[in-house]
Amino acid sequence: MTAGVTTSTAPEVDFWFDPICPWAWMTSRWITDVAQQRDVTVRWHVMSLSVLNDGRDLPESYRTMMDRAWGPVRVAIAAAERHGDAVLGDLYTALGTRIHLGEEEYPAAIAGALADVGLEADLAEAADSDAFDEKLRASHAEGIGMVGEDVGTPVVAINGRGYFGPVVTPAPKGEDALRLFDGLVLLTSVDGLYELKRTRTSGPILD
Repeated sequence: MTAGVTTSTAPEVDFWFDPICPWAWMTSRWITDVAQQRDVTVRWHVMSLSVLNDGRDLPESYRTMMDRAWGPVRVAIAAAERHGDAVLGDLYTALGTRIHLGEEEYPAAIAGALADVGLEADLAEAADSDAFDEKLRASHAEGIGMVGEDVGTPVVAINGRGYFGPVVTPAPKGEDALRLFDGLVLLTSVDGLYELKRTRTSGPILD
């Protein structure tokens, strides 16, 4: 999967997401646009802000959000366990569309997304169960292990080398999407590159 850096002609992208994160959602729309224009392999994986923040001292409002955030990632892991990781891309798109664009509450978004992609309704029961938490934590650990604990979602690996981000708003499309991708392919080929960052001056622009 992602062990080691590959040098295949067609770039390989591994993308770790939490369905509730608007920044991951915009990045996912960017890489989806790239994959529609280029010969790019995209593999989707689940990471979890709830796992990342488990045990941390958080403000009460954020702790409440993290407690609720277990549901969508548990359902995604349960769906992948039943049907394989290939279901994750479409399920994530359905969840993200309902959560970020439709502004649906998580239970309604989960039920609707499962129906949208033709998955069994009973998978929604995983949202309130810890039955898949071991697999969720393992998937999260694979992604976060590439970048360290001081980041969040998304984690994107290109040809086996992972970074947090890119964090973009709004999601680039068309030629802009390709230019960003080509730049990242070049940057991720540099062994010693660790960080590029500037302060965000805009919130999520969802479209």
